[in-house]
Amino acid sequence: MNAEILAIGTELLMGQISNTNAQFITARLSELGLNVHYHTVVGDNADRLKESLDLAFRRSDCVIMTGGLGPTYDDMTKETVAEYFNMPLKMDEAALSQITEYFKSRGREMTPSNAKQALIPEGAVTLYNKFGTAPGVLIEKDGKIAVMMPGPPREMKPMFTEYLIPFFEKKSGVTVKSDFIRIFGMGEAEAEKKIAHLTSSSNPTVAPYVNPGELSLRISARAKTKDEAEALIAPVKKEIYEIFGDLIYGEGLTYSLPQCVLDLLREKKLTFASAESCTGGMIASAITDLSGSSEVFLYGAVTYANSAKVNALGVSPETLEKCGAVSEETVLQMAKGVRLKAGSDIGVSTSGIAGPTGGTPDKPVGTVWIAISTKKYEKAFKLFIPGARDRVRNSAMLHVYDLIRRTVKEDLV
Repeated sequence: MNAEILAIGTELLMGQISNTNAQFITARLSELGLNVHYHTVVGDNADRLKESLDLAFRRSDCVIMTGGLGPTYDDMTKETVAEYFNMPLKMDEAALSQITEYFKSRGREMTPSNAKQALIPEGAVTLYNKFGTAPGVLIEKDGKIAVMMPGPPREMKPMFTEYLIPFFEKKSGVTVKSDFIRIFGMGEAEAEKKIAHLTSSSNPTVAPYVNPGELSLRISARAKTKDEAEALIAPVKKEIYEIFGDLIYGEGLTYSLPQCVLDLLREKKLTFASAESCTGGMIASAITDLSGSSEVFLYGAVTYANSAKVNALGVSPETLEKCGAVSEETVLQMAKGVRLKAGSDIGVSTSGIAGPTGGTPDKPVGTVWIAISTKKYEKAFKLFIPGARDRVRNSAMLHVYDLIRRTVKEDLV
């Protein structure tokens, strides 16, 4: 089955928001064995929506739409699609009751315009919205499938998961399972060379995906059942682990190095603190973005100026004068200083030249020193990270988390 994703909203065309819904839907449909050949975005205009819908159905069996289901005058998706299929709108009392309760539970008054959201094309299936006021709609007519869902991802994602995954599983008769292996410390070209013999396979397939500063490998298999798909994936995954070894830090589409470190430190009942110069708080931000970080992260210091390194962390002025802020000696003192100040098991630090200015022949832009300090172990590492400022800083942050991971794994805390 071929599917097309049609996003509705002038704000998308104007670049005011990103179309993250299309990425999510495409990934889920691929897992379900559906082919997605086109992504289309159209503004809040009924005539252009009809044209886009007509074009989409000429080349696809299924069109999944997001957006345009709100209560305002420019929310016209449902009305336009109903007219396209010649299906009159009819009040869905259960949907109306749910919308009414939504406002009541929040102590807000429901406006008459919100009631129009409960109008559903007659003969369609209502996809009830548990996180907002706009129900979705599923239409099967004349050999075509049309799906309408609300635009906000926090409403769309659970609706898709609850209603559409079971629906498409029955339609396709195929289960597609994908595993993601997360790798840090090797570039895409080198990794692809190592797995060239695996990427030529048709089932399962293996494909590398570059994330900012790191890499993931997706292994996907198609089969009649989930167990059969897993059986196809297992030997390939085993070989990948043999190839990449400890460069692999975990699995999962959204699994991250900070999450890996959080899980590892919680398991070992260890804590850490960070002293940051060039990364400007990115280490602290990455861990505190995660639930449960208070169990492992005690303290974060952004010591950008040399005076802050001295006053907050106890870095020697003589070290700064002799070696400079971007040096092995300085980051070692920063890491130890923040560990002692926080009373943590681990201290980490960064200092570097993120650019685009500030480089010298001896220390060009992209030069970064990172360090780790524990009671058993102290070590600093010099990195050279080419690229724009944000890339230098993000990569330095990830190297610090990988350094924590390796230090704990090697029982050096």
